[in-house]
Amino acid sequence: MADYARALRTQGVTVPQIARKLVIPSGKNKGEHPSVATVYRILAEAEASDDTDE
Repeated sequence: MADYARALRTQGVTVPQIARKLVIPSGKNKGEHPSVATVYRILAEAEASDDTDE
């Protein structure tokens, strides 16, 4: 889910649009769309992990 969110973001898709396209794959909220805040958090964590990989 994080990779897809990052790919959409690099294409210039807005975060609210990304949230509507994503679906939670497992857990209590399986099949639901994540909140916009969750998408921002996913993108921030992915960016932080990219910074530490260098």
